[in-house]
Amino acid sequence: MQRFRKPLVIAVCVLALVGGVGAWWWRARSGPPLSFRTAAVKRGDLVVTINATGTVEPEEVVDVGAQVAGQIISFGRDKNGNTVDYGSIVEEETILAQIDDSVYAADVALARAQLEQDKAGEVSAAANLEQMKAKLVQAEADWKRTQELVRSQLLPLSTYDSNKANYEVAKANVGVAEAALTQAKATTVQAEAMLSKAQRNLDFCTIKSPVKGVIIDRRVNIGQTVVSSLNAPSLFLIAKDLTKMQIWVAVNEADVGRIVAGAPVTFTCDAFPGREFNGAVGKVRLNATMTQNVVMYTVEVNTENAENILLPYLTANVRFVVHKDSNTLLVPNAALRWTPSLLVEISPDARSWKAADLEQRDSTGGHGSDTKPAKNAKERVGTVWLKNGEFVRPVVVRVGASDGVSTGITCESIHEGQEVVTGETAETAQGGTRNPFIPQFRWR
Repeated sequence: MQRFRKPLVIAVCVLALVGGVGAWWWRARSGPPLSFRTAAVKRGDLVVTINATGTVEPEEVVDVGAQVAGQIISFGRDKNGNTVDYGSIVEEETILAQIDDSVYAADVALARAQLEQDKAGEVSAAANLEQMKAKLVQAEADWKRTQELVRSQLLPLSTYDSNKANYEVAKANVGVAEAALTQAKATTVQAEAMLSKAQRNLDFCTIKSPVKGVIIDRRVNIGQTVVSSLNAPSLFLIAKDLTKMQIWVAVNEADVGRIVAGAPVTFTCDAFPGREFNGAVGKVRLNATMTQNVVMYTVEVNTENAENILLPYLTANVRFVVHKDSNTLLVPNAALRWTPSLLVEISPDARSWKAADLEQRDSTGGHGSDTKPAKNAKERVGTVWLKNGEFVRPVVVRVGASDGVSTGITCESIHEGQEVVTGETAETAQGGTRNPFIPQFRWR
């Protein structure tokens, strides 16, 4: 009895499997009809952009610092006669602030006194040189007379030796006097340099604007002491021209390769809702930074601010226009991604295409919806499906740029207004839709 039990169980399982497959086939064959989600082919402009965030910056900023230490005792006056403050308009050489100069004024007085003393020493050295030269002339004359008298044997040899020594000493004294005068002149030059330095430090106590512009930051108050050491303390930040601004945009390394100098840019600021500004790419800085393992490059965007509406350091939402097509055919991206399931009836005249398509996909490794080899590396092809009554039929198109929602295509057999399939749903008897995640098959 046990010999026949195992074959009996196998036979029952086979019959159950055959019955299940038959029931499934019958149900699938007589299943509810499909409905397609479609979209119309449109003609219009396609703009491909890169979105990023940046900061509005003045085109050129001058940081005014202090080269001396001291206490701020007063501020200057701006172009309108008001005390220098945030937003003040200043001209070149406008006094911005005054540092207490009492110590530096005393240094100037000391340096000037030292200079006068050294000049007097120079005059004394010059007079001494003239005196030594006169003595040399006298000693030389005595020496010449002595030589004449010695030849006539009218003078003793001791007088001869004495006058000769006096002459040599006089010549040496002239040399010493000349050296003293040179030293006195050098000391005078040194004193003049010290006076110039002291005067320069005194002038540094008056902080002046090096350029014409607008003060965008005042970093000191009256009574505050500034200390100048290795780095000059920053007192004021001046923007030279607020009618020309820049936006410093952080761009991901994956997108920076598509940004070129001169490319058009549009941006918005939260401070001015509903208003769009225009600009152009200036340059891409090479000093990249890494944020959370992502390399970011700073791109400079130049823009005009003739109305002075853009304020420094506003956050800008930037769109780089990297590609633009005009009057091109557009289809939704979903139309290029969709392929019919086994429930969909393909138009009979397209069966040979489908067979060729499957054969080519096998030969090319099954790369998406490409059905023809591209003519070059930049050209891409894809497939869209047009609704043809109860059927769908494929059309091979050349795929262009995409803005993330729509894609530009080129095809002579597709025209504006035609319906392309973007998806499918199976309706149930109660008017609902069948679960798309459950495998559905229909024989045809």
